[in-house]
Amino acid sequence: MAKICQVVPSLHPRHGGPSRSVYQLALAQARAGHAVELLTTGAKSELPASNGSLQVRIFPRDWPHKIVKSGALNASLRRSDAEVIHHHSLWLRTLHYAHRAAARGGRPLVISPRGMMSRWSWRHHRFRKHLARVLIHPGALGAAAGWHATSTEEEADIRAHGFTQPICVAPNGVTEPLPGQIASARDHWLEACPEVAQGPVAIFYSRFHRKKRVLDLIDAWVTHGPREWLLLLVGIPEDYSVEVLEEYSLRASGPGRVKVFSGEGRPAPYAVGSLFLLPSHNENFGLSIAEALAHGLPVVVTDSTPWAAVNQNGAGWCVPWEDYPAALRAALAEGPAELAARGARARAWVLQEYAWAKPARALAQFYAQLTAAAAR
Repeated sequence: MAKICQVVPSLHPRHGGPSRSVYQLALAQARAGHAVELLTTGAKSELPASNGSLQVRIFPRDWPHKIVKSGALNASLRRSDAEVIHHHSLWLRTLHYAHRAAARGGRPLVISPRGMMSRWSWRHHRFRKHLARVLIHPGALGAAAGWHATSTEEEADIRAHGFTQPICVAPNGVTEPLPGQIASARDHWLEACPEVAQGPVAIFYSRFHRKKRVLDLIDAWVTHGPREWLLLLVGIPEDYSVEVLEEYSLRASGPGRVKVFSGEGRPAPYAVGSLFLLPSHNENFGLSIAEALAHGLPVVVTDSTPWAAVNQNGAGWCVPWEDYPAALRAALAEGPAELAARGARARAWVLQEYAWAKPARALAQFYAQLTAAAAR
């Protein structure tokens, strides 16, 4: 069994899927018998529980906080006796610390870009990312012993940038929702938004970021959404605040057709939905899509997410953005029984195909290959 160090800049939910998925990956590796330390930064209140051979440590951030500078995290990495260091995300100082610690100990560095190498993401604030590559973590990308991609599409993105190191394609897993969690979430949303009890609900649950096409989704909903349906937008405010989206929705559709909530401190809203919508410009995996499927919701997503298999498995629609309005109309035209049947297929398929033990095992084998190569 290996000693593994996982590093992620934050475990706070506002930073998206990696904040949840990296913890679940580390936990699955620990349950498989590996000694795993998960290092991160932030407030102590964000710290999830250590579990058996998984040790979670959180370190304070130094100024400037935005690049996630942390002398304490750097010092811990220097002391780590892990056989491999796996860093998640790009453009932040934590990658520099992981790079330097791996080089100093002659250990493999594995990098998960977590969607940050897609064409859309690479071009977004492109100059800032060039500066980050040169100044914040110089040499780290070229020094990686290997890469972790969560889809074949992300693997292609890595290769498109000229990187030739080995790549392990290991999708994220998904955790089966427990009945108590579902009931608690349903009660929360019935109280927070009583309108969800008045008819069928389509759910958007992601960051309020332009990458997610949230304004375009509102426009499509106004044009194609039936009057008896509600669109519930729940997310972490980034490019758009709740107030901005509320005002935009009100101008576009009038009252009652769209409700907007911050997801901060709230459970995911899947329990009150009949359909999940995410017309994103790009997702390397799309954890919220997997979670929606695991809750028994069929999905309507763009083919810039790696979820084309929902089409073959009768679990929803994965289409080009140009075809999204037609797919939305088709989904909304189905009756409750048809959507529920799709949701049941979706749940059974995703829980079987995306168990966390699979990526944990694939990455452990990848680490062993890289460690053996480094020793030669």
